[in-house]
Amino acid sequence: MKNTALVAIAAGILLSCDNKENVNQAPESSAAITIMSLDPGHFHAGLIHKSMYPQVDSTVYVFAPEGAELKDYMTRLSGYNQREEVPTAWNLQVSTGDDYLEKMISSKPGNVMMVAGKNDRKIDYISAAISNGINVYADKPLVINKSGFQKLVKTFEEAGKKDLLLYDIMTERFEISTILQKELSLDPAVFGELEKGTLENPAITKESIHHFFKYVSGNPLVRPDWFFDTDIEGTGIVDVTTHLVDLIQWEAFPNVTLDTTDVEMLTAKLWSTDMDLEQFKLVTGKAEFSDFLQKYVTDNKLSVNSNGEMNYTLKGVHSKVSVIWNYQAPEGAADTHYSMMRGTKANLIIQQGEAEGYVATLYVELLDDQDEALTALIKEKLQNRFPGLDLEKTGPGKYKVLIPTEYHNGHEAHFAQVTEKYLEYFTNKNMPSWEVPNMIVKYFTTTEGLRKAQEK
Repeated sequence: MKNTALVAIAAGILLSCDNKENVNQAPESSAAITIMSLDPGHFHAGLIHKSMYPQVDSTVYVFAPEGAELKDYMTRLSGYNQREEVPTAWNLQVSTGDDYLEKMISSKPGNVMMVAGKNDRKIDYISAAISNGINVYADKPLVINKSGFQKLVKTFEEAGKKDLLLYDIMTERFEISTILQKELSLDPAVFGELEKGTLENPAITKESIHHFFKYVSGNPLVRPDWFFDTDIEGTGIVDVTTHLVDLIQWEAFPNVTLDTTDVEMLTAKLWSTDMDLEQFKLVTGKAEFSDFLQKYVTDNKLSVNSNGEMNYTLKGVHSKVSVIWNYQAPEGAADTHYSMMRGTKANLIIQQGEAEGYVATLYVELLDDQDEALTALIKEKLQNRFPGLDLEKTGPGKYKVLIPTEYHNGHEAHFAQVTEKYLEYFTNKNMPSWEVPNMIVKYFTTTEGLRKAQEK
């Protein structure tokens, strides 16, 4: 495929041509949004296309360097087009070459840039898009260090002046156990008030366990080798923790506009996960450790600074966030999430271990004999929104919230849900006023955690 080639995927069939037509000469669309996918190096770039959306044109314009990552992206969308149940109908127009960013800016065939890939340069992509009048829908994290954070603040200011939508993909807000944890925490009769906590006993704890080797859409996930370079991907404390910090803000201070002065970073640390060459081969398909990874290789083992923990206060509420990356999950397991919110009347706990069949499960520990209030909330007040919710008593004052299976739609389905939210904000101009300030606070928190962890 030549650098000037335009490539189309229609109904899962790859077609290529060597003409030099400008990509912005496609027929005009009546859809509100046309997506331009820039350098789709992470599989999340494909997951937003697992569903079709009425507001989005079926043609996606892709600007990227040639290579395995582009091929993986195209293959993923082709698979969605070819599946038997509810196939998609995406048509890809791909322009390749090292000047892919300049091509997107100069041709501008769409009005929304979607980006998911190398995190070290993501903020520069985002800034370029905003400067050229293009809305942005970006995978997390938007930034991975303090210099990136300063650029992000300026980019949000510019986006505001130009009335452009810049938004990151927070899929975890659509996890049912987290939604219900938030709902229960907002009921004073059940939860009381959120505790302030201490460094040793935080009011909110969130821990996420991930795995380098796993399956996505039923196939083994092949990760690019740069994923293991924390100068590119970012350390664990600024990557997955983005979701956890977001959830703390979203649950503990709903609809509240936060400020960076609300955050005090107390402690933070980083540590590595090691893998041998055979494991590296399995997850990347590479025969040897890449040259740029040699700085992390000792005794033929690659050390990846993928794990992190930070303790901080948000408006005086002690919060603990940690992320752990193991190489591979135990048989039958998957990525897991643990969360606790401590109130004056109850503790709300999400667990996702073997006992729960690796399904995120919400438990309630009552501290004030408010069993009737909890029963009324679950079996009466929440039934209109979540029909079928129930309770199982597991001990004195202890309950498991029984969530119907259909609400557990899975991580991949959440990408369609958050995309629909972005489309709503785009078409209705109704994004809450707290979203942008709180995104800034979120990335201030993660990059401040990194700064703290790297202190000598």
